[in-house]
Amino acid sequence: MPHDVDQMAEYDFYRARTRALVNRVLGIFKPALMELLPFDEARQLVRPAGESYRGLQTVPVEKIIGSEGRYRDFTRFFFPKREHLKSRWIGIDKTRYQDITLPPVSLYEMGGVYFVRDGNHRVSVARAMGQEYIDAEVVSLRSEIDLHPDMTVDELRKAVVAYEKRRFYEATHYPSITGTDDLDFSEPGRFDTIREHVMVHKYFLNQHVQGELPFHEALYSWHENVYQPIASAIEHENLLSLFPGRTVSDLYLYLVSHWDEMKRKFGPEVAIDEAALHFKRSARETRRAWMDSLSGIFAKAGAFFRKFFNRM
Repeated sequence: MPHDVDQMAEYDFYRARTRALVNRVLGIFKPALMELLPFDEARQLVRPAGESYRGLQTVPVEKIIGSEGRYRDFTRFFFPKREHLKSRWIGIDKTRYQDITLPPVSLYEMGGVYFVRDGNHRVSVARAMGQEYIDAEVVSLRSEIDLHPDMTVDELRKAVVAYEKRRFYEATHYPSITGTDDLDFSEPGRFDTIREHVMVHKYFLNQHVQGELPFHEALYSWHENVYQPIASAIEHENLLSLFPGRTVSDLYLYLVSHWDEMKRKFGPEVAIDEAALHFKRSARETRRAWMDSLSGIFAKAGAFFRKFFNRM
């Protein structure tokens, strides 16, 4: 173990770099678990209602799980991933040995976890040295969605979708009105689109009745006369097989958009079954073109490597 401050700080850095490498090896089958959350992406998903300055606080280091701008430079545990971080990292670590107090870091708090605004290297040194708490100036973003330290971007996306579904069901009484729980999406923001679809359906229904049609009646009519027939067409054409990871509700939105486009081109008499079949053929052609393109890339890469190794 070195005794000079410079040597000790350098030793600490390379020990932290080794731990970063170990993190990457351990996370080879699920790398997202070892990555810091990008703050901008997390904020876009959560869509906080507002923010407030909370002042100076003592924050658990283990709850700092993301960064505003440096999320590619550190692992989820804030171990440094790149050599160019060495100079700044060592400089901060040396102040620890010299008992120099550094300014507090600057953090965003959202859903119970924290993201670094300024001070990524200080957080990295603190985490590498086993420091449990760090002083921070905190700006809190109001969120009704709880985040946890082990959450990946994909898990956050699912949590947001689940929250939006719960809010939509509570506001519209969807399960009790339709008698089913058949709305599921893979991306946030889709339940707002469903509400818009119901309102458009309600507008057209109101053209043929006296007085204002209640929302729950429009919702039931939309489900029985719009959503269910389209969902049946999706299942009949086995469209989900062409879109791994998507849901019937996802494809409902895709197909409605495709159906509207076909009606603009060929007239309002285009049936949903016809649109579903056309959509299926288009998806297959797009997938085939993508696979052909990918095969071409692999073929070129193979030819390059064969040529390269033949020269060795």
